[in-house]
Amino acid sequence: LMWTARATRIAPLAVAALAASLMLLVASRVVKQTKLQAAVSMRSTAAVGAPFARFSSSVRVPTNTPHIARNPAFPFGALSRASPRRNGLQRVHSTATATNPLIAMQEGVFPPYDTIQAETVVPGMRQIIEETSTKLSKLEKSINPTWTDLVEPLEKLSDPLERTWGAVQHLKMVRDSEDLRKAVEEIQPEVVTLSLQMGQSKPIAKAFEAMKDNEEFYKALSPAQQRIVDSQITQAKLSGVSLEGEAQEEFNKIQQRLSELSMKFGNNVLDATKAFSVRLTDKKDVSGLPSSALGLAAQTARDKGDKDATAENGPWVLTLDIPSYMAVMTYADDRALRQKMYTAQTTRASKLFPEGKENEEFASSDNSEIVLEILRLRQKKADLLGFKNHAEVSMATKMASYDKALELLEDLRKASFEAAKKEHEDLQAFAEKDGADFKLQRWDTAYYAEKMRKEMFDLDEEALRPYFALPTVLDGLFRLIDRLFDVKVVKAPFQPPTWAPDVLFYQVVDKEDKPVAYFYLDPYTRPAEKRGGAWMNTVVGRSELLAPNGETVRLPVAHMVLNQSPPVDGAPSLMKFREVETLFHEMGHALQHMLTTQSEGMVAGINGVEWDAVEQPSQFMENWLYDEPTLMGMAEHYDTKEKLPTEEFQKIKNARTFRAGSAMVRQLHFATTDLLLHSVFDEAKQTPYGLDREVAAKTEALAPEEFDRFLNGFSHIFAGGYSAGYYSYKWAEVLSADCFAAFEEVGLENEQEIQETGRRFRDTVLALGGGLEPMEVFNQFRGREPSVEPLLRHAGLIPAM
Repeated sequence: LMWTARATRIAPLAVAALAASLMLLVASRVVKQTKLQAAVSMRSTAAVGAPFARFSSSVRVPTNTPHIARNPAFPFGALSRASPRRNGLQRVHSTATATNPLIAMQEGVFPPYDTIQAETVVPGMRQIIEETSTKLSKLEKSINPTWTDLVEPLEKLSDPLERTWGAVQHLKMVRDSEDLRKAVEEIQPEVVTLSLQMGQSKPIAKAFEAMKDNEEFYKALSPAQQRIVDSQITQAKLSGVSLEGEAQEEFNKIQQRLSELSMKFGNNVLDATKAFSVRLTDKKDVSGLPSSALGLAAQTARDKGDKDATAENGPWVLTLDIPSYMAVMTYADDRALRQKMYTAQTTRASKLFPEGKENEEFASSDNSEIVLEILRLRQKKADLLGFKNHAEVSMATKMASYDKALELLEDLRKASFEAAKKEHEDLQAFAEKDGADFKLQRWDTAYYAEKMRKEMFDLDEEALRPYFALPTVLDGLFRLIDRLFDVKVVKAPFQPPTWAPDVLFYQVVDKEDKPVAYFYLDPYTRPAEKRGGAWMNTVVGRSELLAPNGETVRLPVAHMVLNQSPPVDGAPSLMKFREVETLFHEMGHALQHMLTTQSEGMVAGINGVEWDAVEQPSQFMENWLYDEPTLMGMAEHYDTKEKLPTEEFQKIKNARTFRAGSAMVRQLHFATTDLLLHSVFDEAKQTPYGLDREVAAKTEALAPEEFDRFLNGFSHIFAGGYSAGYYSYKWAEVLSADCFAAFEEVGLENEQEIQETGRRFRDTVLALGGGLEPMEVFNQFRGREPSVEPLLRHAGLIPAM
């Protein structure tokens, strides 16, 4: 059961990686589509064994959504340690600077989200592109292979571009509009062109190679600096620096086209999600839906014009937005309604949308040809770079090799497939006992699994929601962070501009109350303008080089974006357990960004961390919801202030492994399909959907429907950063489960040992960023190589040791 990895010294960084990362940022989906909408991470975050519907459902939504919507190549800068009262910390821009907010934001840390409009994007970005290109040309003419003459100028040069383009891309994800889309589509080719110019700079590439070849110089560098040099050399190769003439011209055309296709793919998914709704007026049609879902449906109806809609009497409007969609799949008694919603969800962005049959009305937003073209272009790009396929390109910057990734997936499949089949047989028997006279289909599994879970564990997720109001959950999360990592999360003493009125803003302070980092929290769904899913992204990263005048370091700033149920009818946002998991998951990403102690910006926080290790802190944090002091400390009825009964916690814990085999194989299905599409797939022999069904036959107990076009909405791999990398969720889950096992080994009731272990996790996994190889970081924390045993044990797939 020991798991080994090929650790490569690769860190996706600034400049040389701009081309590849640009596409990730452009279509970024945060990379982690959690288990909910196809790349929409509303992710029932994938902690194996969560007790609620996401694991009992066969709904085709990846359990993990792209959720680090980050550009691994951009070393985002960050905030200074200055007091909030100082000029320049709260200030977004000076009144003396240019009026375009993208230009003005260079003087501050917090983007002027309230003034960045569609009409400011093209002129602002164009000016920044021109200035960056000019600086790059000047640097190339005076290149000198030393740290101060090469690396530091590159970090300074790339910072304005990454920060402004990052702000534009963020707004496109959270405040989408037709005008903003048009502006991004117009300027994006110019951003890609600049990224290619930077990534293919031969003088810069040769300078980094000279630094590497100078053995005395290279050995004198710190491990983090060596990682930067190694990464720049690798990323230059992946950016096509060694190509000449027609080959490089073709490579650049491919990059431009891929960025265009990724954006189109994501837009089509979002448009389909927004286009579908079901308006119901008869109470029998919403039978089974809990009051929270009816309240949300009535609120949606009011937003769409039914001003007198109420939860009790309707009308009710249901959508493909995750809180609405999952409520129907889990609770709606009307089987035809569940089938209708499921069919629409799994045919989004296809000609079969929304009823599973040909519909020319949506032909222009069909992603089928886009999927094929993306796969073809990725293969052509691999050919040009001298790789066998795109999977090999992807693995060049990851811990795993292609063979090791497949080996892990197959080992996990063998450990879980028979359990998944048995779980489905049990569910079929339960449904028949409940009166079902039909074979279960995919739109039935979540519904009957919820009933079965209630009967087996006497656990009602809806009845728990009043105990998980967002304010009290946040308080509990922040107490855990203080307990483990010895830092406090508090409301910031100032409020920077935001993109929506309900966005929250916090600061992280050390034990001396000095600011360490800041983050925005955008918690609620906004289907009309906000991308589905959940993600963390950087605003700026920690950097000593980019410290404001008079300060020693620029502090990190992050976004955390969720899509959970909003406040309804005067009550606070009452969270489902999986929404609480999602919050903890994204906070894990944010903590790695914010608690880094790396001084080199290019490898601080999540910068430079191999993609298949980046989910380690996020999945680690989910485990704490099964720790009694943690959960019981936050679970309080929002109205009566009654604490969650202890027996309810035990039910949650007992149900943790309910249908865990099914949850495991579903993720393995997604990950294996992704790897095979980018390695052995041959469109002359089969369609992508045919390959998807072949994998499903070996990984899932219930075959996909013939109309299933899940791949057309799989934004993780076609509009995010997970192509030939979705396996990363399971790879990193091995690491995260083993890390949590360190706390179990010292005794979760042993407070002193827990705190000491938490500080060690902070000082290794969270602090070291991309400055060391992930395997070395893991070894510093655990003192050994990772084992897959804790993951299988947490999932209930092997007995507790």
